[in-house]
Amino acid sequence: MRGPPAIESAHAGLLGSGSHASMTAPLTIAHLTKRYGDQAVVDDIDLTIAAGQCHGLLGPNGAGKTTTLRLALGLIEADAGDIRLLGQAMPAGARAARARVGVVPQVDSLDPDFTVRENLLTYGRYFGLDRAEVEVRVPDLLDFAGLAGKGDASVASLSGGMKRRLTLARALINDPDLVILDEPTTGLDPQARHLVWQGLRRLIGKGKTLLLTTHFMDEAERLCDRISIIDRGRIIVEGSPRELIRAHIEPQVVEVYGDALADWRVCALDLCQRCEQVGETLFCYTTDPEPVIAELDRHPTLRYLHRPANLEDVFLKLTGRDLRD
Repeated sequence: MRGPPAIESAHAGLLGSGSHASMTAPLTIAHLTKRYGDQAVVDDIDLTIAAGQCHGLLGPNGAGKTTTLRLALGLIEADAGDIRLLGQAMPAGARAARARVGVVPQVDSLDPDFTVRENLLTYGRYFGLDRAEVEVRVPDLLDFAGLAGKGDASVASLSGGMKRRLTLARALINDPDLVILDEPTTGLDPQARHLVWQGLRRLIGKGKTLLLTTHFMDEAERLCDRISIIDRGRIIVEGSPRELIRAHIEPQVVEVYGDALADWRVCALDLCQRCEQVGETLFCYTTDPEPVIAELDRHPTLRYLHRPANLEDVFLKLTGRDLRD
């Protein structure tokens, strides 16, 4: 049978009321560094996660996000720096701290031979919860994950999206103070993503603290009170989604497509603060979109989309548009 990380005790409660959440920061990181050979995967970062908020840790593939999470949980040891997780110095206090943390990993680790309910019951035992206590929690957890009525279904019979939602429900079995979510909605369809977002907002409303990594910028913009963008092991900016958009990007974007784009780009350079071409799309960043749109209306072979700037624009400006593997 496949088991979770070693965790031996837990608080009582059901999707919590926030009564256990500390008023101090659930996670603080100072001068954290982790090297593999000559490469600093995490390079002298500072990070504070405020209680009762959702904090997003965003970055391209290989930026250091997952390594930072593993360091914070005490799963690997840092080369330098200090970590305090729920009042415990890490990794020395990992056993006590992880009892109050829920984790949604990138890859589901459900037992395919068990039913949905059995997966939750078995996981609860790793927190020292007795069967009766977990049984009380199961209906609400299944409802939270949109799996009501699926308790007796085998995990093998579930769709990929259902398995992902079950993994999220399982992370809440111990009524954690801090929930770490590593790309929690990967593989979910839009309906399931909205269901998960609704549930995560409920957790925040109950005083839980969330640390979220995601490649969906709309998800981060919807859920996060504060965001840190990490690239090449360093945190390059931090702030609320609105603060980051206001500070780092022009407020309006016009996306232009069409066969005559190469010729029209000369006009765009005179009308916009900044232009970026990616493939067959020209992104025109501006404070005043009206002259751009007026000029585009004179070229019927070109198509365009006008929208406000968003977090994805900020992310791509700061980390680049090159593909990371």
